[in-house]
Amino acid sequence: MAVVQQYYGYFMPTVNFVGAGAVQNVAKQAKLLGGEKVLLVTDDYLFKSGVAKEVADMIEKEGVKVVIFPGAEPNPTDKNVHDGVDVFKKEKCNLIVSVGGGSSHDCAKGIGIVAANGGNIRDYEGVDKSTKPMIPLIAVNTTAGTASEMTRFCIITDTDRHVKMAIVDWRCTPNVAIDDPLMMMKKPRDLTAATGMDALTHSVEAYVSTLANPLTDSAALMSIKLVSQYLRRAVANGDDFEAREKMVFAEFLGGMAFNNASLGFVHAMAHQLGGFYNLPHGVCNAILLPHVERFNLISNPQRFVDIAVAMGEDVSGLSVRDAAEKAIDAIVKLSRDIGIPKGLSELNVKEKDIPVMAENAMKDACSFTNPRKATLSDIVQIYKNAM
Repeated sequence: MAVVQQYYGYFMPTVNFVGAGAVQNVAKQAKLLGGEKVLLVTDDYLFKSGVAKEVADMIEKEGVKVVIFPGAEPNPTDKNVHDGVDVFKKEKCNLIVSVGGGSSHDCAKGIGIVAANGGNIRDYEGVDKSTKPMIPLIAVNTTAGTASEMTRFCIITDTDRHVKMAIVDWRCTPNVAIDDPLMMMKKPRDLTAATGMDALTHSVEAYVSTLANPLTDSAALMSIKLVSQYLRRAVANGDDFEAREKMVFAEFLGGMAFNNASLGFVHAMAHQLGGFYNLPHGVCNAILLPHVERFNLISNPQRFVDIAVAMGEDVSGLSVRDAAEKAIDAIVKLSRDIGIPKGLSELNVKEKDIPVMAENAMKDACSFTNPRKATLSDIVQIYKNAM
């Protein structure tokens, strides 16, 4: 019997610190990576609130200089990246530390890629386009959602095309990922809800991906279980430490899953909404998730049964198809409970833009591992269903 050759890659940061007090490792890791002058990439809110400076002070106590670049917008752009590259070069930095959520980490990755490889960030759209190692990066995470602190994914908005570019490159995986729930305790309710649904989307898409395997399955299912058990609590009471801590593990496990199994049409379609309208990524994912997975359900119903069980649904006595439908129901119930908008129309998405967004979604790198093949008309219809 001939053996079909099929193997899987597994990508992770070299060093990971997860749990209360984990941020205290940032200075030591900066020294170990040979840091002499750090470009600290963050967003305007974390800069003005003093959080970025707290991390900068930790690093400077170890004798490493820090320059803060607070230029990461909520959906970081090519301009943000190149402004950061200019500061990195002008200040003669040799290490990058990102502080924030996915926007800060993605912006930092973009800066690190261009500073090391040259050219324009647009040159690296696609899979493994860089040829030189990225500038060393320590990612200090402050939200339980994107998992950008530990993945090889970098999403940057092309301001000319109004498209979110998916850069998937093993060289842009951070060297060190730090996830400290104590840094997430004061996050607003809406941000907690949106980022939590982003984590759920990562895990669901990874579990039904064409590249899913036993390594990613184990991480995805545990992530789905934790989100289902603790996201409502984290939204209800931001001071609930146990809920915050468990959501950190959920988002990190989701990152492990999709970093290696990739994603699907939820993300491919959400990227277009972000590029066109500059909308919150997690909210777009949450609205699209049940609609895309309802479309995907026939590709492998048993996988959706597994998701339903992980989300706490009772499927005893049901047919596989009816049990699979429970997964979709559970996703919708969770979204409703935590206040996610019911449809894209609430975000002022316009039907006239759907055909162009659908065309762009078909080209997005995340679409390639969706479990069900789709036509352009399928994607258009999913967008309309989600309105």
